[in-house]
Amino acid sequence: MKKINEVIEKENKIDLVHSFQEACNDKEFYEYIKSLPIEEEVLIKYTSNLQDAFIERKNCHYCRGLNYCKNRVTGYCYTPQKDNKMITFSYVACKHEQKRLKDDAYKENLELFDMPEEIQNATLKDVYTDDKARIPIIRYFKEFMEEYQKGNKPKGLYLTGSFGSGKTYLIAALLNEMAKKKVPSALVYYPEFLRSLKSSFQTDYNERFDYIKKAPLLLLDDIGAENESAWSRDEVLGPILQYRMQNHLPTFFTSNLTLKELETTFATTSSGVDKVKARRIIERMKQLTNTMELIGKNRRN
Repeated sequence: MKKINEVIEKENKIDLVHSFQEACNDKEFYEYIKSLPIEEEVLIKYTSNLQDAFIERKNCHYCRGLNYCKNRVTGYCYTPQKDNKMITFSYVACKHEQKRLKDDAYKENLELFDMPEEIQNATLKDVYTDDKARIPIIRYFKEFMEEYQKGNKPKGLYLTGSFGSGKTYLIAALLNEMAKKKVPSALVYYPEFLRSLKSSFQTDYNERFDYIKKAPLLLLDDIGAENESAWSRDEVLGPILQYRMQNHLPTFFTSNLTLKELETTFATTSSGVDKVKARRIIERMKQLTNTMELIGKNRRN
């Protein structure tokens, strides 16, 4: 039995050598393996894997970017590395993927609640500057960033205006810039957040609520579009605003309603009309924000 095993082992070794020699007939492949700091006797055992690694490295050499990547895992190259008398293969990020990871690192400072993922890519440099209505807002953003970096806690913004004018994109662009400066933000689509919050009473209600309440920067998007109730006004929005006002945490809102219209909306719930509580909410919002208006063409079409 021992002799049979020795014969089989010898034949396998011959096959490995033969496959390796055949592969080395390709001049480019031969130059590739010669560049590896690995002994030939080790390389011989991994011909097939080395050929795969060679193809991927060649793909990377001529690649123009992630959109053109031909490798099995986009942005990564199958790469050999010596491990004692063995070779291990792993996927290593290419230069394009490394740049993307570096550029996207700020997203770790963003928490999205029912907001589209693409909102994380909003940038101030892509804001339409042909619209004069945006200039005062962009100027305010610049002042906000400067004051915040000085250690101050400037007011946020209540941005009202026409549907599709780009209110959410503008504020998201600001918060993304702040995230790049390592300032965490929460971006919340408010109507859907209320629905999901109500359904989480038995699970993570307190955790979700506290995160929003205490986020260093907060955007409540499309406020006033929710189905208004005494609970959402008095048990959710009221405590959030009170906490943020007491702790001087910058807060941002977008809405298709003016503050006066929003006050009317808050006053009327299924429980009846309560103008006093509605007024209290609006006063807290005024304490937290400056108000600006953005009227423009619908950029979603």
